[in-house]
Amino acid sequence: MHRIPAPVHESAPAPAHEPAPAPVHDHRRLGRELDLFDTDPLMGAGLPYWLPDGAAVRHALEEYVREAERRAGYRHVYSPALGKRELYETSGHWSHYSDDMFPPMDLGGEQVVLRPSLCPHHALIYRSRAHSYRELPLRMAELGGMFRSELSGVLGGLTRVRAIQLNDAHVFCTPDQVADEARGALALIRRAYDALGIRPARYRLSLPGPGGKYVADPALWERATALLREVLDSSGVEYEEAAGEAAFYGPKIDVQIADGAGREATLSTVQVDFHQPERFDLHYTGPDGAKHRPVMVHRSVIGSVERAVAHLIEVHGGAFPAWLAPVQLAVLPVSEAQLPYAEALVERALARGLRARLDAPAQGTLGARIRAARLVPYQAVVGARESAADLVSLRLRDGRRPSPLPAAEALERIAGVAAGHGAALWEE
Repeated sequence: MHRIPAPVHESAPAPAHEPAPAPVHDHRRLGRELDLFDTDPLMGAGLPYWLPDGAAVRHALEEYVREAERRAGYRHVYSPALGKRELYETSGHWSHYSDDMFPPMDLGGEQVVLRPSLCPHHALIYRSRAHSYRELPLRMAELGGMFRSELSGVLGGLTRVRAIQLNDAHVFCTPDQVADEARGALALIRRAYDALGIRPARYRLSLPGPGGKYVADPALWERATALLREVLDSSGVEYEEAAGEAAFYGPKIDVQIADGAGREATLSTVQVDFHQPERFDLHYTGPDGAKHRPVMVHRSVIGSVERAVAHLIEVHGGAFPAWLAPVQLAVLPVSEAQLPYAEALVERALARGLRARLDAPAQGTLGARIRAARLVPYQAVVGARESAADLVSLRLRDGRRPSPLPAAEALERIAGVAAGHGAALWEE
């Protein structure tokens, strides 16, 4: 068994004889202070709503993932958040997972259920068309809603909710393609973590444990487990094995994150599934003209969007990477005389695809406005010189002040940094 050391900027769990330290940032408190999300008892527990700044972060994250998937050869679909009870009986969710599902609803003489997972829908989409081995691997992705009947006592902020937006994908492939597809998914996850500025606490090979509700097919479990061990070993990551953490239909690689108190949660997963292709009678036509059973690789880059944003809030303390920040550029005119130029500069920034806002003199002194915008990656202070010469004097969030630049060049450079999905604010 391999072990991964705790990353230097994340706290490992405290020894049993010492109290765990408080998190550096609590996403529940900070999310409300920064107007990212909130809750209302009339909407219900575990059902947060997103305010405009939070929605901007979420949208940027979702668009990044969609584009990363597109570049990796995934094609996106949409599927409904409801399904007949029979669908989940076929997939095995009803017999193995119904305690975590909402009760069925009677509708037109049928029972329908809020889905707890997207994979049964994707299996049906695959089954709806004939497939040749030449089409495989077929990589199907979706950012879709799913629902978990979480108990009230475990709900909290964005980390445990009842309505989840899941970044999910399923690769339908031949048995010979499974290892490469799982390795590719793991590489996609690692690239995303670099862009997001987060690091895993550890990688975990999640295996079945005693007493759990698992599909009874030891040969397939052994085969899937061997494949995932091979993927982890060949990818060069340290990992631990954990009994009792597998999905009911197969083992999985879990990428664990930790908050400031060392509390772990699973963010990303890669799973090998021989079970559902059989349950749904999926097949493809092989080079011999006969029908063959595909393998499903379940893969999630950022998992739950809610949990991902919660972790990002805590890791960055609201000072998100420039590409993810709800406001990327704040324009601060020194006086009312520069207001027309500042308004035009905001319009130019918006036209460049940047999220920009005007912090006008009516909102307070220049110093007060600068302090209020401390989490914005770029502040453009506009005085008489700047407005007369079409210049921008930038203040970077990290304290740097580049030399004044022509406005068009400044906006171009900021847009370039954002498009690069990097951690740096500025390249000298």
